[in-house]
Amino acid sequence: MARLCDQPKMTLDYSRLPYRIEPMTPQDIEAVMNIELVSFSAPWSARAYDYEVRYNEMAHYYVARLQKEMPPVNAGTSLLRRWFRRPPAQENTLLMMVGYGGFWLMVDEAHISTLATHPLWRRRGVGELLLLAMIEHATEIGARWITLEVRPSNIGAQALYRKYGFEVTGLRKRYYSDNGEDALIMATPIVTTADYQRKLQELKDALFHRLAQ
Repeated sequence: MARLCDQPKMTLDYSRLPYRIEPMTPQDIEAVMNIELVSFSAPWSARAYDYEVRYNEMAHYYVARLQKEMPPVNAGTSLLRRWFRRPPAQENTLLMMVGYGGFWLMVDEAHISTLATHPLWRRRGVGELLLLAMIEHATEIGARWITLEVRPSNIGAQALYRKYGFEVTGLRKRYYSDNGEDALIMATPIVTTADYQRKLQELKDALFHRLAQ
């Protein structure tokens, strides 16, 4: 049975935004892999995502889709241009997937396992919106803090995570198999506190205002 079928409804209102966040389904995996293969030097397989969505009871995965006409940031390489012009199976242009993310809920810890935006749609708030949705939904279903690993060389991702209260709490030596790079372990403070929820609401209001312009 797919884990995402009985998830509680998320509280984010996407009606005024260019994107919407939805639970990932097995039908999304082909489009997910299109982004995965151009985003990671050691990509997961389609089989891995199929297992996560169908069978992993700890897993909660989401996709970001366009819900109004928007041009990509730039055309990039000819390969990316061809990808953008080819709608994923069973989807039209307005349902184009532009990013995805997921976490595992382990007792009261939500561990973000992946977060990616298609290269043509980076720096447009997609990744931040996915991160916000995951933090909010993880809190709803019992998480007290959020953790993740990130490459020391990925300064942009670290800046986004710090914006949402993540701080470095440890190091995993030679964590990444492609080049032996270490991984920084980052974690939020307790996300159920009034102070964190107030800060999260401020960040959400600012992001929604920016995206709705």
